[in-house]
Amino acid sequence: MAIDLSTERFEELVALALDEIPPELAALIDNCVILVEDDPPPEEPDLLGLYDGIPLTERGTDYAGVLPDRIFIFRRPTLAICDTLDDVVEEVHITVVHEIAHHFGIDDDRLHALGYA
Repeated sequence: MAIDLSTERFEELVALALDEIPPELAALIDNCVILVEDDPPPEEPDLLGLYDGIPLTERGTDYAGVLPDRIFIFRRPTLAICDTLDDVVEEVHITVVHEIAHHFGIDDDRLHALGYA
């Protein structure tokens, strides 16, 4: 049975996960916003998070005047795979780290190897 959690409480868990990012790394996040959405795109209903942007490793000297990168954390599919609040906290943490890693240019294969699938 999936756990039920308000949007506000879920957003707090995302904020807590962001607070766990080491300050040295957090300081390097550039032109990026973190957004909580209830649902992912319809074509990917099980997606827990999504990075949409230009990774830091691909930004050149001509990178300027662009909209911020966006990291989406999706509430409903995360709650659907969790049985307890502790499960939600852990999954949110993994998802936040996973998507921020994409901002830093780390690909899925490397993230899976590191345990952030």
